[in-house]
Amino acid sequence: MVVSAVAALDENGTGPAPAQVDPLGDPFLRTRFALPTRPATFLRRDRLTEHLDQALRTPLTMVNGAAGAGKTLLVADWAAGLGQPVTWLTTDAAGQGPGMFWAYLLQALDASGVPVPREIRRPADAGWVEHELPARLAAELSGRDRPAILVLDEYDRVTAPEIAEQLEFVLHHAGPGLRLVLVTRTEPLLPLHRYRAAGELTEIRDAELAFTAEEASALLATHGLRLPEPGVRALVDRTRGWAAGLRLCALAAREAPDPETYLKEFEAGRSTVADYLLAEVLKRRTAETQDLLLRVSVLERFCPELANALTERADAEPLLAGLHRENAFVESLGHSWYRLHPLFGEILRAHLRVRCPGLEPELHRRAARWLRRSGSLPEALAHGAAAGDWEFTAGALVDDLAIGQLFTGLRSGDLTELFARMEPDATSPAAELVRAARDLSRHDLDRGRAHLRHAREVLAPRGPAHQDPAGNEGPGPGPARLSCAVLEALAARLAGSPEDAETAAVDAEELRQVVPDHLLERHPELSALLLTHLGSTLLWAGRFEDARAALSTVADSCDGASTGLPREESLAHLALLDYLDGWLGRAEHKALAATETEHLGPQRSSGSGLAQLVLAAVAVDRDELDRAQALLDGTDAAGRMSRDPVTTACRSIAAAGLLLARGRPSAALAAATVAIPAAVVSPWAEGHAALVTAAVHLAAGRTESAAEALRRVPDGQTACAVQAARVQLAAGHRGEAIGMLDGLHLPGRAGPALTVRATLVRAQAAEEAGDAVAVRGLVGRALAEARRERLRRPFLDAGPWIRRPLGEAPLQALAAGWLQAGPPRGGEPDRLPSPPAALVVEELSGRELDVLGRLAEMMSTEEIAADLYVSVNTVKTHLKSVYRKLAVSRRNEAVRRARELRLL
Repeated sequence: MVVSAVAALDENGTGPAPAQVDPLGDPFLRTRFALPTRPATFLRRDRLTEHLDQALRTPLTMVNGAAGAGKTLLVADWAAGLGQPVTWLTTDAAGQGPGMFWAYLLQALDASGVPVPREIRRPADAGWVEHELPARLAAELSGRDRPAILVLDEYDRVTAPEIAEQLEFVLHHAGPGLRLVLVTRTEPLLPLHRYRAAGELTEIRDAELAFTAEEASALLATHGLRLPEPGVRALVDRTRGWAAGLRLCALAAREAPDPETYLKEFEAGRSTVADYLLAEVLKRRTAETQDLLLRVSVLERFCPELANALTERADAEPLLAGLHRENAFVESLGHSWYRLHPLFGEILRAHLRVRCPGLEPELHRRAARWLRRSGSLPEALAHGAAAGDWEFTAGALVDDLAIGQLFTGLRSGDLTELFARMEPDATSPAAELVRAARDLSRHDLDRGRAHLRHAREVLAPRGPAHQDPAGNEGPGPGPARLSCAVLEALAARLAGSPEDAETAAVDAEELRQVVPDHLLERHPELSALLLTHLGSTLLWAGRFEDARAALSTVADSCDGASTGLPREESLAHLALLDYLDGWLGRAEHKALAATETEHLGPQRSSGSGLAQLVLAAVAVDRDELDRAQALLDGTDAAGRMSRDPVTTACRSIAAAGLLLARGRPSAALAAATVAIPAAVVSPWAEGHAALVTAAVHLAAGRTESAAEALRRVPDGQTACAVQAARVQLAAGHRGEAIGMLDGLHLPGRAGPALTVRATLVRAQAAEEAGDAVAVRGLVGRALAEARRERLRRPFLDAGPWIRRPLGEAPLQALAAGWLQAGPPRGGEPDRLPSPPAALVVEELSGRELDVLGRLAEMMSTEEIAADLYVSVNTVKTHLKSVYRKLAVSRRNEAVRRARELRLL
């Protein structure tokens, strides 16, 4: 007997109790673990069942066919007859990040009698899993005396390659302890060819799922139909043996006076199907049942209580159970939830509009209110919008404190599309807040602020609870006012106004005291968004430490799926702070971490592309100009629409630096001096513009103009002070230049991108003074600092004087492999190679460095694949790229070359 999919294992004493909530904090949907129920007219086809028996002997089984091909019922019937436990999981398209997938899979194993030890920690993040989870699960399954049988239904909904790689890893390393059955409409992202070649794959495809004439005849007989063989064959030919089509035909024809003639008409014109379903299927039902079917047709899924809310009766439970038993197009989802066959539901909705014009919006309105009370906010919003009740719909979103989801990437696309249809006559504070959020997300600051102003004019402190226009009691004005404060912070960020941002943060902190705790716990993204907006605005104003404190709070404490996008933005801003302080490696590390949240989807926020822009700026300082250009090109679309001042300024830094490096001073000057509208002037943004302006003047010999550009910069800009010293040196004022450097007192946070430039200015002054010993020491110190960060631009920009010291043997060793190709072979000893020749290796990606590190540990290709949770083919691809970039052909050569280049 198959173990119940919802058994509480702790009560039986057989293992740990399953977790009660998924990584998003929502209860597990037990219907996804339930073995589907076979209808009374289900036809068992022995040829397919016998074929499926091979699944017990092969690691992987795939049942692949079109929608309605009978895949799920076939596998469910086979599983029910096995006489041993089967783990069933119906996958879901929504929220299918790795964390959510594995949380549900572990829950399904627990619930079906395959207990998962507590040592295998359940994922807490919907979009990420700890790297040891697949290995631990594979090890646990490999030790079983009897293989676990796992069925993943609707596996075509799983589209993330990383999930497929992790699943294949578990399947491969579990060995005989796991038998995996995939029920899917599409080819899964697994190495099927390998299993097929090894004889380890059982396959049932669309052609095999199709009904034969004999099976179709038997299916029609279960519906009480007896047709001559030619008629059956004609029907099979016309439907191509499609299971759902045959069942629809059978149900429609079983009461017709001439089934054979009717089936010909059914195939000849689809309108006849609708006529019959309405005239025959509904006609033989009671008036109450007909009314029930018409009303629930507006729902994607329904339970008896929800159906009763739509009919305003109390008889839905027995009616729905009877309809399901009779296979009358009502499908059970398990646990008293149902759905209509999609074709039947579509026909019923069309008939509803004819029979009861004007009723459909009211049904959506009733469904929305019932779903809101039951806690199903997404469905409530969809039905509220379908009803055209925008006051309710916007109010439900705001009162639930869910307005932040318009910015977090999880449901933002659906919500944006839903509220795009909002009518202009919706004028409640909630509707104005939704409009403000929509406009601010598109960087329309003026319109967004106008809607915020309208909302503030109506919002006022009231009692602890209030009623919406329909009389529904809500949690009070606190959520609306808190949502307003968060949007005010975003508006302040886009306007570059730290004062407004801090005011919004103070207001938000006070409002948190009057908002119900359960709402705050359910929506951590709101606080994360607020701190991100505040941190960005403080960064713009040059208050680096205050900005770092706010942004670090988000980056360090927000690790759930709902706060993924604010965390990405905070990491990107922290990366920019490190870059501005001169720490390229730290900036790169944080920027790369910020780009690892691609599972959140295409929705981006006002800081979109900032991490890529920081990486581009880092690439410029490393003289990786092609990479910098590619990163800039990749953010062009976001950059054109962005009004965020921090993002705009960072784009200016990267673009101007790249143009200067490529010898285009006029274009660099235009990129650096782009106007950025903001309430306050950013000292570091203004300093960057002055740096580029000074560099352009200095290259043209206009030292006074260069000095004047730097004099206008606010005090405290280290990079500008170093450049000013270099300008004085170029003007022949060596003493003044040294004095400026002596008075600089570089702060402890200054990184090599600042200190190396200052050191090189001192070295140039010593060179002009003829102090070769000092030059050698200073350039050596600069090389040692720069090598750790692969910082090349300061040396390439230093001028002709740098070639002599770099040609000396002691300094050549420091420059070899990353700045210079190596010691000369007899040419000019004091000649610095041109920039293209100085770059002897293309930069390795993060994943390639991971593979290289494991290569140095003498791990095999298979061991590297297992350690990184990727396929062997993926590892081989990375190895080929590593060999190409290091100009080697073998493993030991790659490791030796990497050590020479300080990559290991």
